[in-house]
Amino acid sequence: MVLRARTLLGPGPSNPYPEAQAALGLPLLGHLDPVFLQVLDETSERLRQVFGTANRRTLPLSATGSAGMEAAFVNTVGPGDVVVVAVNGLFGQRMVEVAARCGAEVVAVEHEWGQPVDASRVLDAHPAPKLIAAVHAETSTGVLSDLRPLAEGKGDALLLADCVTSLGGIPVRLDDWGVDLAYSGSQKCLGVPPGLAPFTINERAWERRVEKPQSWYLDLGLLGGYAGEAAGSGRTYHHTAPTGMVVALHAGLGRILEEGLDAVYARHAEAGRLLHEGLAELGLELFAAEGHRLPELTTVKVPDGVDSAAVRGELLERFGVEIGAGAGAYAGSVWRIGLMGPNAAPDKVALVLAALKAVLAR
Repeated sequence: MVLRARTLLGPGPSNPYPEAQAALGLPLLGHLDPVFLQVLDETSERLRQVFGTANRRTLPLSATGSAGMEAAFVNTVGPGDVVVVAVNGLFGQRMVEVAARCGAEVVAVEHEWGQPVDASRVLDAHPAPKLIAAVHAETSTGVLSDLRPLAEGKGDALLLADCVTSLGGIPVRLDDWGVDLAYSGSQKCLGVPPGLAPFTINERAWERRVEKPQSWYLDLGLLGGYAGEAAGSGRTYHHTAPTGMVVALHAGLGRILEEGLDAVYARHAEAGRLLHEGLAELGLELFAAEGHRLPELTTVKVPDGVDSAAVRGELLERFGVEIGAGAGAYAGSVWRIGLMGPNAAPDKVALVLAALKAVLAR
């Protein structure tokens, strides 16, 4: 089988930054090699910068973003704990499922898909939850939700944020906002292949952690002896880290920080603006609520009478362009177009608009 190059403009993965791609070809290092441990520590520090946090326990988990979600819950939630989850898309639903499997009493605050989180409804859902969880950038709907009102009204609760699609593409300032713990994935705006889950937890959440969580692999107490809080000290062996992937993440983060976070955010914002305007010119209607649309992940309604899957298939076969289907009830009625990492660029906007125009004309 011959692997053809694709332009990955779906909800993820994105094409990696060239620096991250090149790093995968570097000589492989052992997970306890002093040179690798220095790279790991530098990677954790770079993650602090993009997360907007000084949290000592910030590290890349050796798994995809979904494991970041799992780690957040298993380390902070136990049987009988009350967890309030803002649900405005697929990944809010997954939070509900994961929290329930931890034995939590879950209060799901349902929202219409395509709408942002209503902080007042979430805060009013329970008087004293242990944890409040919300998705910053909902990948299934292309909606941005403001986390600050949740932080301002959380009281004694911990605030957990899903930053899988936001980190590296739009501003994330966890410490300024008052977010206690968060996770992401390497394969979206960070411009690195899938396989790592950037994770951070502050002291407030750490003090309330589950001492012996149900997951050995994702036990932050054990992981902290190897990465994050172990920086510059002796290491406790926990697992064989995917060293090549960490080196790639180190390179991708270096690329982002060299460009400058503000410049990266501006580039994503401009690409999203161009795409939204171009889709409107094609007569297509956006799905996410106006004023809350993500620049890096755009949801667009499939026109009446158009076969969604057939269009996506032709885009892939004729043009090598991947876009995503919708999620859940909107699987056949919405397309998801991602402009993440290096794909947040005018030439990629022009490509997907021209390809869509050609396919729809047929």
